Amino acid sequence: MKDLHKTVANTFLELADALESGRFGQVKVAVTGIGSEHGEENVLQGAIAAAKRGVEVYFIGSIDVPADSGVKKVEAHDEDSCFQAMEELLDKGEVQAAVAMHYPFPIGVSTVGRVVCPATGKEMFLATTTGTSATELVESLVRNAIAGVATAKACGIKEPTVGLLNLNGARQAEMILKELKEKGYPIKFAETARADGGMIMRGNDLLQGSADVMVMDTLTGNAIIKLFAAYTSGGGFETTGYGYGPGVGKGYDRKVLIISRASGAPLIANALIYASDLVNGELRDKVDTEIKAAEKAGLEEIIKGRQKQASDKSSAEEVKCPEAEPVAEQIPGIDVLDLEDAVRVLWKENIYAESGMGCTGPIIRVAADKLTKSRELLAAAGYIDEA
Repeated sequence: MKDLHKTVANTFLELADALESGRFGQVKVAVTGIGSEHGEENVLQGAIAAAKRGVEVYFIGSIDVPADSGVKKVEAHDEDSCFQAMEELLDKGEVQAAVAMHYPFPIGVSTVGRVVCPATGKEMFLATTTGTSATELVESLVRNAIAGVATAKACGIKEPTVGLLNLNGARQAEMILKELKEKGYPIKFAETARADGGMIMRGNDLLQGSADVMVMDTLTGNAIIKLFAAYTSGGGFETTGYGYGPGVGKGYDRKVLIISRASGAPLIANALIYASDLVNGELRDKVDTEIKAAEKAGLEEIIKGRQKQASDKSSAEEVKCPEAEPVAEQIPGIDVLDLEDAVRVLWKENIYAESGMGCTGPIIRVAADKLTKSRELLAAAGYIDEA
């Protein structure tokens, strides 16, 4: 009877642990071994490390896999046969996710990377790092933010904070996200570590992890994730982080995570763990929930309205510059892509203004007695989010 009580107690402890961790069994994840700049053995070592941490790994490649490694071998002899084997495993449901060095995502799908911030050791999601969420910059940043939130939630962060890296399009994306929040989309904004505050992030914030989700265009994200992964090795061997992450997009259900050909075994192991986290965290459901919430708050209508506004601005008539006067006041918060158009809005009202670049980004300079009126005009025209 004592042994029975012990068995029952152990069973409940295991069940409690499974409920807490979300792991009710090993997740099956495939990884392609051929194509790495460091050879198949490097990928295999990453697979073995992930297997020791609870992932059931299927290694697709040509080299022998030790019988006691916990890794299953799927035979392939070149990159094409690797890709084909991976697709078959996914199609048949033999694995729930895969890690690969390349994958052709459709337009509307981009990857959310996961890094470790060197200043704090905090994990941060980079949205996005490969692929294309949308063909227009500002729209893609907004959709990247939603993808990043969904991915972070799938990894167990209940209310991830969102920051926009201070790049082209960030200010316009900020206004759209703020409008979505006002209309009911439950997004939580991060606060920069810099003294001026706000959700627009700087390089310091990247290093410190000021946001759970850092939003940027894909090309920037691709460069940044490489820096985070390989800064300790001189660039040739990616040592830290979790890779470029899963393809995320509306209605997309293929759990394929991307790593670099320069990725080392420690990062590859983390990428496999990342895949397991996303399966357990039901990524697809999280993505559907986030997109539906954003659409309910008017996502599509807001984007279309902003795009029409941008089109109207580009076809505006030429405006003559008023007579110059001393300009001592600055108006920040205008996207660099809109800077010259915003200046013309003020010229049209006979307010002399100059564009410039301040410490925190683009600015418009006006005379002190024209500051309030200028803010009102720019807010009404949609260049800043408040007067």
